[in-house]
Amino acid sequence: MDKRVGIIGCGWVGTSVASCTLQSGAADQLWLHDLRTELAEGEAMDLRHGAAFYPRCQVQTASIEQMREAQVVVVAAGRGSKPGESRLDLLRDNARIVTEIGHTLAGFAGTVVLVTNPVDVLTQVMTEASGLPPERVLGTGTMLDTARLRQTLGQTLNLAIQSVHAQVVGEHGDSEVVLWSGARVGGVPLRDWPGWVIADEPAIATAVRQAAYEVIARKGATNHAIGLVTANLLRSMLRGERRVLTVSRVQQGALGLHDLALSLPTVVGRDGGVQVMAPAMDETERAALERSAQVLRQAMASLRGG
Repeated sequence: MDKRVGIIGCGWVGTSVASCTLQSGAADQLWLHDLRTELAEGEAMDLRHGAAFYPRCQVQTASIEQMREAQVVVVAAGRGSKPGESRLDLLRDNARIVTEIGHTLAGFAGTVVLVTNPVDVLTQVMTEASGLPPERVLGTGTMLDTARLRQTLGQTLNLAIQSVHAQVVGEHGDSEVVLWSGARVGGVPLRDWPGWVIADEPAIATAVRQAAYEVIARKGATNHAIGLVTANLLRSMLRGERRVLTVSRVQQGALGLHDLALSLPTVVGRDGGVQVMAPAMDETERAALERSAQVLRQAMASLRGG
C-alpha cells in the first residue's frame, strides 16, 4: 500500500516538512492543503519540479476531506510566533484553527501529527475535537528540543551527536525539563564524562530553551530543523520502526499524569504513540516536570475560560 502523507498548512513550516519528507523517502504520495489554494498549488508544482532529486513520490494538492485517505496527516496550519512572544501567547488563535480541522478529521483512520504551536495544548485540542484515541494524535513535542540539546552537547564535548543520548521532556516551551541525571555519552553517564562541569548545565538548558526565540529574532520563524524532526517522525511511523521518541500526546497515567498532553519518551510505530515510558529522573527533575504540567494545565484552563 502506498504511504500517503497529508500536510495541512503551506507556510514556512509546512513547506519545510514537505521538502524534508520528500528527501527522506518516507512517503509515496504527499498531499498539500492550504486555505490559500494557489499557494498550495504553487508549492506542489515547485516540489514536483525537483522529482529527479528525491525518491519517487507523487505530490499534489488535496482538500481536508481527502486527507482522510492518508495514513498520517500533519497539521502545520496557524500563525507563527512573533519576536518576544511565548508559545502560549499563540494559544487562542491557533486553537480555533485546530478545532475546526479536528472536527473535519473526526473518525479518521490514521494518525494526526501536530506541529503548530503551542504544540502540547493543541495536541490536546486536536484529540478532543477529533475524538481520536490519544495514541493517534501526536505532537512533535520536545523532539526538537532534544535534538537541540544533543547538538549542543556534541559541540561542547567535541563528539558525534549520535553518541550523545539525552532527553528533554514536558512542555515544548519555557517550562521544558532537561533530564541531566539520565544523560549518557556512549553508555557513560554524562556527569561522569571526563571534564564535564555540572555547573554548566543550567546555562546549557537555558540556551536550548531559548533557541527558538533566538532564531525567530533573526529570521522571523523556525522551519528547517522542525521540518527535519517531523520527517524523521513520519518515517519512523510509516516504517513501523517502533522508535522511542519524545513526542507529545495526551497522557493516561504515566508518572501519574492524566488528561494532559506533554512529552515523555514514547514508543512510536504505525499505530502512533502506543507506549509511554516513565524515564528515570531525580527529585529535582520530577518536581520540574510537575511544574511544567501545571503550566499546561493552566493554559488549557485559560482556553476553556476556567
